[in-house]
Amino acid sequence: MDKVIHVDNLCKTFRVKKATTGITGALKSIFHSASQDVHAIKQLSFEVKAGERVAFIGPNGAGKSTTIKMLTGILYPSSGFVSVLGLIPWKDRNDLGYKIGTVFGQRTQLWYHLPALDTFDLLSKIYEIEPAAYRKRLKELIEVFSIETIQHKPVSQLSLGERMRCETVASLIHNPQILFLDEPTIGLDINAKLVIRNLLNRLSKEYGTTLFLTSHDTADIEQVCERVLVLDKGSLIMDSSIKELKKAYAKRKIISLVTDAEKLSLNLPGMEVINNANYHFVCEVNTEENSIDNVIQQAIQKTSLKDVTIENPSMEEVIRNLYAKEVIP
Repeated sequence: MDKVIHVDNLCKTFRVKKATTGITGALKSIFHSASQDVHAIKQLSFEVKAGERVAFIGPNGAGKSTTIKMLTGILYPSSGFVSVLGLIPWKDRNDLGYKIGTVFGQRTQLWYHLPALDTFDLLSKIYEIEPAAYRKRLKELIEVFSIETIQHKPVSQLSLGERMRCETVASLIHNPQILFLDEPTIGLDINAKLVIRNLLNRLSKEYGTTLFLTSHDTADIEQVCERVLVLDKGSLIMDSSIKELKKAYAKRKIISLVTDAEKLSLNLPGMEVINNANYHFVCEVNTEENSIDNVIQQAIQKTSLKDVTIENPSMEEVIRNLYAKEVIP
């Protein structure tokens, strides 16, 4: 199956009570409660192909969680069409559960006082996995996620990074075709985050698992995903590859020059000098106002260059620029 997720004109509206203030308002609400419609998702359309690694991002309240709940069959849409692995999530929720997995950074499916292995065994029964197939699958996952030494320890004794590795294994026991990840590295230290990201990349490459990731950690997006969907106020405002996103919104670059001159006298439009001392010249260039080539050519006319380094802005800055330009106030 080429397209594993198909969303067309998806809408979700919640009817909520209007907030009232003061004693008079509270008394009136007892007899007559006013309500209003809140449009959480508005005509959302996108497709995801098998094996893709997609980041689903947006500011708080954009509708990310609501969308994922509809994709996994937890919520019914108000209108529109959704197909996940050829199934209608809210109609075929039981069947879909055998084909998808979920990892939530702030929730656990592991039994807290029991070893992770006990949860794996229980899940194998829930998913009705044939014992021989389960043992083979578990052996592969234990090796890939390096949990051989911790699988017998009570979950309560595991570090957060160790627990997240076990959480991911638990979500993969039944060999899902799509893995939904919600803040999978939240609260982890730098090393643990790197381990989880590397494992997710390996999972995608070796098993062809489709990854659908939501995260506020821009490093998760940059290091795991190849495509990004940006949501704001229930509407899709961008569908782009990570490379194209950077190209469109990474307008400022850092240029570092090691020169023969102790100081370099260079002042060009769109350029801000960061450091200019000890044969080292560093500047930030707005590529909308000036080109990298021009800056380097101007520097060469003034002195010889021993080394040149050009740095792209961080993914965090790219996302910040995106929100500043695209997100509706």
